[in-house]
Amino acid sequence: MILYQSLIPLNPRTKKNNQKIVKNPRTKAPMIVQNDRYKTYERDSGWFLKKIPQPINEPVNVKCIFYRDSERRTDLTNLLEAIDDILVKYKILADDNFKVIAGHDGSRVYVDREHPRTEIEITRITDI
Repeated sequence: MILYQSLIPLNPRTKKNNQKIVKNPRTKAPMIVQNDRYKTYERDSGWFLKKIPQPINEPVNVKCIFYRDSERRTDLTNLLEAIDDILVKYKILADDNFKVIAGHDGSRVYVDREHPRTEIEITRITDI
């Protein structure tokens, strides 16, 4: 049963490959934060997510089909990590732990230079 569907018409980004090192203003120790490119992607993604009354808080499969604008190598797991965090940030999912996101079955990465995007489909898992 499909609980949620959405399309983000932006070139998918990973968190892992969009980081920078800054100094902690309080301790002066170096720390890793997301760069502006990722922050913009995360913010802009929120405009395209359909709002729901309550975050999904049951075992689901989050299937994401990523269409990138180039054939640069990328890891599916890194793209999924970014989308999972975005879905939690915008209150589509209650959390991204294994009790909510039980799988990413069917997720893939393709190239579409003309129309990069992410297609998201969240379905209930009934065999748990």
